[in-house]
Amino acid sequence: MAKVIKLRKGLDVKLKGTAALETVAVKMSGEYALCPDDFCGVKPKPVVKEGDAVKVGDALFVDKLHPEVKFVSPVSGAVSLIERGDRRKLLSIRVKADGKQTARKFDVKGDVKALMMESGLFGMMLQRPYAVVPSPEDKPKAIFVSAFNSMPLAQDFEYVLEGQETEFQSGITALSKLAGVYLGVSSKQKAKALLEAKNCEVNVFEGPAPAGNVGVQINHINPVNKGEVVWTMAPEVVIMLGRLINSGEVDFTRTIAVAGSEVKAPKYAKVIVGAKLSDVLEGQIDKSANNRIIDGNVMTGLKSSLDGFLGAQTTEVNVIPEGDDADEMLGWIMPRFNQFSTSRTYFSWLMPKKEYRLDARVKGGERHMIFSGEYDKVFPMDIYAGYLIKAIISGDIDRQEALGIYEVAPEDFALAEFVCSSKLELQRIVRQGLDTLRKENM
Repeated sequence: MAKVIKLRKGLDVKLKGTAALETVAVKMSGEYALCPDDFCGVKPKPVVKEGDAVKVGDALFVDKLHPEVKFVSPVSGAVSLIERGDRRKLLSIRVKADGKQTARKFDVKGDVKALMMESGLFGMMLQRPYAVVPSPEDKPKAIFVSAFNSMPLAQDFEYVLEGQETEFQSGITALSKLAGVYLGVSSKQKAKALLEAKNCEVNVFEGPAPAGNVGVQINHINPVNKGEVVWTMAPEVVIMLGRLINSGEVDFTRTIAVAGSEVKAPKYAKVIVGAKLSDVLEGQIDKSANNRIIDGNVMTGLKSSLDGFLGAQTTEVNVIPEGDDADEMLGWIMPRFNQFSTSRTYFSWLMPKKEYRLDARVKGGERHMIFSGEYDKVFPMDIYAGYLIKAIISGDIDRQEALGIYEVAPEDFALAEFVCSSKLELQRIVRQGLDTLRKENM
């Protein structure tokens, strides 16, 4: 029987615009883009030129440090643009789709790691420490997969899994050949493909967000110590790996949630990685409104636009009000029933099931850190979050190591950032701290 781990710390933020369990297909059109910034820790080197013809699965760029790790085209067509920014930084490689989806055939009978590196799926994993694309030279002590996301407006993976159970199990079995696999599921999930998954250890988590964060699950099952490495893979990528094992072709089609209070009819969309967001959101938003389009989760995603492209790791696209045109009489001191508060400043504490239409405003400026214990209330890891942030800001590497920086990723601090009275960009601070520590140890 699966082990049940109950978490008490955390916070469920209920927002309007949850996607209905209905899926529509996004038509293929125009350009698709693969952006190196979606793969943290990679130094990209293009291996194609503008005008080159590519199939699904053909390499577009590789990692300079590990050229065997390839990042491949999600569509077949011709390379239309190699976009560069300041100091010739590679921003994206775009492919004009031909609509045929001609795919490259892979030999699936050999080494699983080599297959993943060749097909582009290895680069869609992350490792702890540092929350970067793994080094193929490392031997992980375990691989973690979280089959649910507890953040607001997140996709329901149990719904996404329907009809793809065989591929999911094939992916888990393939991963088990590399290291022991830990599968984290929610106490609310009932799918047999999750609860009775083979070739892995199933652990059930019960509690508020961020219970679905893989970092929280690692911390409670098999924590990362200095010198150890674990790998993590999103459940949607596990399905992609299973498709590759079963068919010999890599398929980057995924089902994402199109959600948020400003989406006209929130639902799921079947789309290929790298699609233009204007196609994903066609007919779903008021283009004249002052909205924020978020590529990713509302708590952890990146600000984007209709001209942007769907990220390689994206499982939802959210649209919320920008909020910079709001005019509120008396500001925060006005009694309110439609505003959310983690304290009792507003009346939201009397209505725990109420859904809110929150905007993107920070509502205050950055200020000195306030050690009130507010981070600890929403941070269900055996780590002193506030002291770790302070150590990162001060650049005290020894203290960062002692306080558990090897276990965390920026997403683990999303809720702490949401409740932060000091208005600090905690996820950015943690990312900078991890990057600095990685440079020191390379």
